[in-house]
Amino acid sequence: MSIRRELINNLYDEAYSLIHDDDISKRFFSLVKYISNNNLLTNDEKSIVIKRYNADCDYFKVLFNKGRCKKCEICNENRLATFYCEYCIRKYLESIFPSWSSGNNDVDNLIKNYQMNSITPHMIIEWIPYENLENIEISAKGGSSDIYSAIWKNGHYNEWDFLEKKIKRVGPCKVILKYLEDDEIANRTWFEEV
Repeated sequence: MSIRRELINNLYDEAYSLIHDDDISKRFFSLVKYISNNNLLTNDEKSIVIKRYNADCDYFKVLFNKGRCKKCEICNENRLATFYCEYCIRKYLESIFPSWSSGNNDVDNLIKNYQMNSITPHMIIEWIPYENLENIEISAKGGSSDIYSAIWKNGHYNEWDFLEKKIKRVGPCKVILKYLEDDEIANRTWFEEV
């Protein structure tokens, strides 16, 4: 049976609109219960929605620094997230700093700063080397930049693997690229956008 993405997304949003609670853990418990009791979804579809809610719950707990802490078995920090350790992710990212560079110290420092403040594995800003892209196609031209689409061969980070002690990737995915003319105004505009 195929996964009905539109139905999943609609019920995901519907549950959010119906369930409100200031306590993050209680709210997400209620969201999971609502989806678990829904007869429109298959068990596989329910699992997809519940996985999204679990990721949302971890994100909000870390973002707002609220919730019950648990000592991480790897780094011994008190982590808020249930399905990953925000500290292990940051330490992992820091350990691979020497393995990449954009060639521009300002860009590298900006990315590293964002990575050291990451709060969830699937929202990490990265430098993507050109050789990790394929099927690059122009989407729009204009102004001081051109817009392209491409396939990122490895894909973005997705989840923390406690056994391997690293962040796993989602696999190939579509990305949007912006090519800037090499001038000071374009660079300043790019930094303001970021």
